[in-house]
Amino acid sequence: MTEQHPAADRSAEIAAGLEHVHGRIEAACAAAGRTDRPRLIVVTKTHPAEDVLSLARLGVTDVGENRDQEARPKAEATAGLCAEASVTAPAWHFIGQLQSNKAKHVIRYAAAVHSVDRESLVDALARAMQVRAERAASGEVPAREDLDCLIQVDVDPREPEDRPTDGIGGRGGAAPEDVPALAARIAAAPRLRLRGLMCVAPRGIDPAESFARAADLSARLRDGHPEADRLSMGMTADLEEAVAAGATHLRIGSDILGRRAHLG
Repeated sequence: MTEQHPAADRSAEIAAGLEHVHGRIEAACAAAGRTDRPRLIVVTKTHPAEDVLSLARLGVTDVGENRDQEARPKAEATAGLCAEASVTAPAWHFIGQLQSNKAKHVIRYAAAVHSVDRESLVDALARAMQVRAERAASGEVPAREDLDCLIQVDVDPREPEDRPTDGIGGRGGAAPEDVPALAARIAAAPRLRLRGLMCVAPRGIDPAESFARAADLSARLRDGHPEADRLSMGMTADLEEAVAAGATHLRIGSDILGRRAHLG
Protein backbone atom coordinates (compact mmCIF):
# COMPACT_ATOMS: atom_id res chain seq x y z
CA MET A 1 0.00 0.00 0.00
CA THR A 2 1.30 3.44 -0.90
CA GLU A 3 2.31 5.50 2.14
CA GLN A 4 0.39 8.79 2.38
CA HIS A 5 2.43 11.98 2.51
CA PRO A 6 2.03 14.04 5.71
CA ALA A 7 0.84 17.02 3.63
CA ALA A 8 -1.92 14.86 2.20
CA ASP A 9 -2.83 13.74 5.72
CA ARG A 10 -3.14 17.35 6.80
CA SER A 11 -5.25 18.27 3.79
CA ALA A 12 -7.59 15.36 4.53
CA GLU A 13 -7.82 16.45 8.16
CA ILE A 14 -8.76 19.99 7.13
CA ALA A 15 -11.30 18.70 4.61
CA ALA A 16 -12.93 16.57 7.32
CA GLY A 17 -13.08 19.51 9.71
CA LEU A 18 -14.57 21.74 7.04
CA GLU A 19 -17.20 19.14 6.17
CA HIS A 20 -18.09 18.80 9.85
CA VAL A 21 -18.57 22.56 10.26
CA HIS A 22 -20.63 22.83 7.08
CA GLY A 23 -22.84 20.12 8.52
CA ARG A 24 -23.24 22.06 11.77
CA ILE A 25 -24.16 25.20 9.84
CA GLU A 26 -26.69 23.38 7.68
CA ALA A 27 -28.29 21.80 10.75
CA ALA A 28 -28.37 25.17 12.55
CA CYS A 29 -30.01 26.85 9.55
CA ALA A 30 -32.64 24.11 9.38
CA ALA A 31 -33.36 24.38 13.10
CA ALA A 32 -33.73 28.15 12.81
CA GLY A 33 -35.89 27.93 9.68
CA ARG A 34 -33.33 29.89 7.67
CA THR A 35 -33.02 29.49 3.92
CA ASP A 36 -30.09 31.88 3.69
CA ARG A 37 -26.71 30.52 4.71
CA PRO A 38 -24.23 32.57 6.78
CA ARG A 39 -20.84 33.14 5.21
CA LEU A 40 -18.01 31.15 6.75
CA ILE A 41 -14.77 32.86 7.74
CA VAL A 42 -12.16 30.27 8.70
CA VAL A 43 -9.95 31.65 11.47
CA THR A 44 -6.38 30.60 10.74
CA LYS A 45 -4.50 32.06 13.72
CA THR A 46 -1.43 29.99 14.71
CA HIS A 47 -1.84 27.86 11.57
CA PRO A 48 0.58 28.14 8.62
CA ALA A 49 0.09 29.47 5.11
CA GLU A 50 0.11 25.89 3.83
CA ASP A 51 -3.15 25.32 5.71
CA VAL A 52 -4.65 28.39 4.07
CA LEU A 53 -3.67 26.98 0.69
CA SER A 54 -5.47 23.74 1.59
CA LEU A 55 -8.54 25.74 2.53
CA ALA A 56 -8.41 27.62 -0.77
CA ARG A 57 -8.21 24.36 -2.66
CA LEU A 58 -11.32 23.24 -0.77
CA GLY A 59 -13.24 26.31 -1.93
CA VAL A 60 -12.89 28.51 1.16
CA THR A 61 -13.14 32.15 0.10
CA ASP A 62 -12.69 33.97 3.43
CA VAL A 63 -10.15 33.58 6.23
CA GLY A 64 -9.62 35.57 9.42
CA GLU A 65 -6.73 36.65 11.61
CA ASN A 66 -6.57 38.60 14.87
CA ARG A 67 -2.90 39.61 15.08
CA ASP A 68 -1.22 41.78 12.46
CA GLN A 69 2.25 40.47 13.26
CA GLU A 70 1.09 36.98 12.28
CA ALA A 71 -1.35 37.92 9.53
CA ARG A 72 0.98 40.13 7.50
CA PRO A 73 3.64 37.54 6.61
CA LYS A 74 1.05 34.78 6.35
CA ALA A 75 -1.02 36.73 3.83
CA GLU A 76 2.08 37.35 1.73
CA ALA A 77 3.15 33.71 1.90
CA THR A 78 -0.37 32.53 1.07
CA ALA A 79 -0.52 34.78 -1.99
CA GLY A 80 2.67 33.19 -3.28
CA LEU A 81 1.51 29.63 -2.60
CA CYS A 82 -1.87 30.22 -4.21
CA ALA A 83 -0.26 31.80 -7.28
CA GLU A 84 2.07 28.82 -7.67
CA ALA A 85 -0.89 26.44 -7.34
CA SER A 86 -3.14 28.51 -9.65
CA VAL A 87 -5.71 28.77 -6.86
CA THR A 88 -7.63 31.93 -5.97
CA ALA A 89 -6.38 33.23 -2.63
CA PRO A 90 -9.04 33.80 0.04
CA ALA A 91 -9.99 37.28 1.20
CA TRP A 92 -8.51 38.23 4.59
CA HIS A 93 -10.68 39.52 7.42
CA PHE A 94 -8.99 41.20 10.38
CA ILE A 95 -11.01 40.22 13.47
CA GLY A 96 -8.84 41.15 16.46
CA GLN A 97 -8.41 44.28 18.50
CA LEU A 98 -6.36 46.68 16.42
CA GLN A 99 -3.96 49.41 17.47
CA SER A 100 -4.27 52.57 15.42
CA ASN A 101 -0.58 52.50 14.48
CA LYS A 102 -1.12 49.10 12.82
CA ALA A 103 -3.79 50.41 10.45
CA LYS A 104 -1.26 51.14 7.68
CA HIS A 105 -0.13 47.52 7.80
CA VAL A 106 -3.55 45.87 7.98
CA ILE A 107 -4.91 47.65 4.91
CA ARG A 108 -2.17 46.03 2.82
CA TYR A 109 -3.86 42.64 2.98
CA ALA A 110 -7.26 42.88 4.70
CA ALA A 111 -10.43 43.20 2.67
CA ALA A 112 -12.39 43.86 5.87
CA VAL A 113 -11.77 44.92 9.46
CA HIS A 114 -14.38 43.54 11.86
CA SER A 115 -13.06 45.18 15.01
CA VAL A 116 -13.52 48.93 14.55
CA ASP A 117 -14.34 50.14 18.05
CA ARG A 118 -13.33 53.80 18.35
CA GLU A 119 -13.18 56.98 16.30
CA SER A 120 -9.39 57.21 16.39
CA LEU A 121 -9.17 53.84 14.64
CA VAL A 122 -11.65 54.99 11.99
CA ASP A 123 -9.44 58.01 11.33
CA ALA A 124 -6.28 55.89 11.21
CA LEU A 125 -7.81 53.48 8.71
CA ALA A 126 -9.07 56.36 6.56
CA ARG A 127 -5.62 57.99 6.56
CA ALA A 128 -3.95 54.71 5.65
CA MET A 129 -6.38 54.14 2.79
CA GLN A 130 -5.80 57.68 1.51
CA VAL A 131 -2.03 57.19 1.49
CA ARG A 132 -2.51 53.87 -0.28
CA ALA A 133 -4.70 55.52 -2.93
CA GLU A 134 -2.08 58.22 -3.52
CA ARG A 135 0.65 55.61 -3.90
CA ALA A 136 -1.55 53.58 -6.25
CA ALA A 137 -2.19 56.68 -8.37
CA SER A 138 1.55 57.14 -8.82
CA GLY A 139 2.03 53.48 -9.72
CA GLU A 140 3.96 52.53 -6.57
CA VAL A 141 1.45 49.88 -5.44
CA PRO A 142 -1.58 48.18 -6.98
CA ALA A 143 -4.93 49.85 -6.51
CA ARG A 144 -7.29 48.24 -4.05
CA GLU A 145 -11.02 48.36 -3.31
CA ASP A 146 -12.45 50.38 -0.45
CA LEU A 147 -12.07 48.81 2.99
CA ASP A 148 -15.10 47.09 4.52
CA CYS A 149 -15.54 48.10 8.16
CA LEU A 150 -17.64 46.46 10.86
CA ILE A 151 -18.13 48.01 14.26
CA GLN A 152 -17.27 45.68 17.11
CA VAL A 153 -19.90 46.22 19.77
CA ASP A 154 -19.68 45.22 23.43
CA VAL A 155 -22.85 43.26 24.19
CA ASP A 156 -21.99 42.53 27.83
CA PRO A 157 -24.62 44.28 30.01
CA ARG A 158 -22.58 43.82 33.21
CA GLU A 159 -20.58 46.57 34.82
CA PRO A 160 -16.82 46.21 34.26
CA GLU A 161 -16.23 45.20 37.87
CA ASP A 162 -18.72 42.34 37.51
CA ARG A 163 -17.13 40.77 34.44
CA PRO A 164 -14.83 37.72 34.56
CA THR A 165 -11.15 38.61 34.71
CA ASP A 166 -9.64 35.15 34.29
CA GLY A 167 -8.81 33.32 31.09
CA ILE A 168 -8.57 35.20 27.81
CA GLY A 169 -9.37 38.67 29.11
CA GLY A 170 -11.84 41.22 27.84
CA ARG A 171 -13.73 40.78 24.58
CA GLY A 172 -13.47 44.42 23.56
CA GLY A 173 -15.89 46.50 21.55
CA ALA A 174 -17.61 49.88 21.53
CA ALA A 175 -20.44 50.63 23.93
CA PRO A 176 -23.84 50.27 22.25
CA GLU A 177 -24.57 53.96 22.75
CA ASP A 178 -21.40 54.84 20.79
CA VAL A 179 -22.38 52.84 17.71
CA PRO A 180 -24.37 55.61 15.93
CA ALA A 181 -21.49 58.10 16.08
CA LEU A 182 -18.97 55.48 14.96
CA ALA A 183 -21.24 54.44 12.11
CA ALA A 184 -21.62 58.03 10.94
CA ARG A 185 -17.86 58.55 11.02
CA ILE A 186 -17.16 55.43 8.98
CA ALA A 187 -19.92 56.24 6.49
CA ALA A 188 -18.49 59.74 5.98
CA ALA A 189 -14.89 58.58 5.57
CA PRO A 190 -13.60 58.25 2.00
CA ARG A 191 -12.46 54.77 1.00
CA LEU A 192 -14.14 53.13 4.00
CA ARG A 193 -17.42 51.21 3.70
CA LEU A 194 -19.68 50.73 6.69
CA ARG A 195 -20.81 47.11 6.47
CA GLY A 196 -22.34 46.21 9.84
CA LEU A 197 -21.59 44.96 13.34
CA MET A 198 -19.40 42.33 14.95
CA CYS A 199 -19.57 40.92 18.46
CA VAL A 200 -18.01 38.22 20.59
CA ALA A 201 -20.24 36.47 23.12
CA PRO A 202 -19.14 37.47 26.64
CA ARG A 203 -18.01 34.74 28.97
CA GLY A 204 -20.44 33.73 31.67
CA ILE A 205 -23.59 34.79 29.77
CA ASP A 206 -25.87 32.71 27.58
CA PRO A 207 -24.61 33.44 24.03
CA ALA A 208 -28.18 33.42 22.74
CA GLU A 209 -28.93 36.47 24.89
CA SER A 210 -25.80 38.26 23.70
CA PHE A 211 -26.50 37.53 20.05
CA ALA A 212 -30.10 38.66 20.38
CA ARG A 213 -28.79 41.95 21.77
CA ALA A 214 -26.41 42.30 18.82
CA ALA A 215 -29.19 41.50 16.35
CA ASP A 216 -31.34 44.25 17.85
CA LEU A 217 -28.47 46.74 17.57
CA SER A 218 -27.92 45.62 13.98
CA ALA A 219 -31.56 46.24 13.09
CA ARG A 220 -31.37 49.74 14.55
CA LEU A 221 -28.14 50.45 12.67
CA ARG A 222 -29.72 49.39 9.38
CA ASP A 223 -32.55 51.89 9.92
CA GLY A 224 -30.09 54.68 9.21
CA HIS A 225 -27.54 52.74 7.17
CA PRO A 226 -29.23 50.07 5.02
CA GLU A 227 -25.88 49.07 3.58
CA ALA A 228 -24.68 47.93 7.03
CA ASP A 229 -26.31 44.53 6.69
CA ARG A 230 -23.54 42.27 7.99
CA LEU A 231 -23.70 40.72 11.45
CA SER A 232 -20.45 38.92 12.25
CA MET A 233 -20.86 36.69 15.29
CA GLY A 234 -20.51 33.08 16.31
CA MET A 235 -17.45 30.92 16.82
CA THR A 236 -16.83 27.20 17.26
CA ALA A 237 -18.54 26.98 20.64
CA ASP A 238 -21.65 29.01 19.82
CA LEU A 239 -22.28 28.96 16.08
CA GLU A 240 -25.75 27.42 16.50
CA GLU A 241 -26.91 30.29 18.72
CA ALA A 242 -25.41 32.81 16.28
CA VAL A 243 -27.21 31.27 13.31
CA ALA A 244 -30.49 31.31 15.22
CA ALA A 245 -30.00 35.01 16.00
CA GLY A 246 -29.37 35.96 12.37
CA ALA A 247 -25.59 35.98 11.94
CA THR A 248 -24.50 36.68 8.37
CA HIS A 249 -20.84 35.78 8.99
CA LEU A 250 -19.45 33.05 11.27
CA ARG A 251 -15.83 32.99 12.46
CA ILE A 252 -14.80 29.36 12.99
CA GLY A 253 -11.28 28.11 13.65
CA SER A 254 -10.56 25.15 15.91
CA ASP A 255 -13.42 22.96 14.69
CA ILE A 256 -11.86 23.08 11.23
CA LEU A 257 -8.11 23.42 11.75
CA GLY A 258 -7.72 21.97 15.23
CA ARG A 259 -5.74 23.54 18.04
CA ARG A 260 -2.09 24.48 17.99
CA ALA A 261 0.29 25.87 20.59
CA HIS A 262 0.05 29.62 21.16
CA LEU A 263 2.54 31.70 19.23
CA GLY A 264 4.49 34.16 21.34
